Amino acid sequence: MFDVPLFLTFAAIAVACAINLVLQTHPISSALSLVGVMGSLAVLYLLLGGQFIAAVQLIVYAGAIMVLFVFVIMLLNAGAEKRPSRRVLGAAVALPLLFTAAALGAVMITTQIPKTAAVKFGAFQLGGAASIGRELFTRYLLPFEVTSILILIAILGAIVLARKEI
Repeated sequence: MFDVPLFLTFAAIAVACAINLVLQTHPISSALSLVGVMGSLAVLYLLLGGQFIAAVQLIVYAGAIMVLFVFVIMLLNAGAEKRPSRRVLGAAVALPLLFTAAALGAVMITTQIPKTAAVKFGAFQLGGAASIGRELFTRYLLPFEVTSILILIAILGAIVLARKEI
């Protein structure tokens, strides 16, 4: 069953890690914050009934993609970012504009989006591997195959670009 305090806790962790991701000056620290975001998103998916999506989130994104990110960061030997000098006038103009844009966005979202039925947590039962596989290989077979062909073309393009002339 769905647990609201647990959901809010991991949602807060995801937001805090995302803010930390942007504020960090060292790329490895940012990558670790991104792992925190991806891990908390996996827990949120699990709480919402998407077991398969949670597992894929952990294995593919928090595992494989983050290993690639860290490998590229280490390969580039990226150091800490140098902070530019902060101007008081820029902050005095930017902060009110930021709050105004956020308020306008909130007003637009609350007034323009139509009201829908409330989400009934725990009612979604199609988050397992069997139901996703059934949909993927019946209704969504053509987009799945087109995506695999596009990935194959991208791999061939990367091989051609990386090939050394002899």
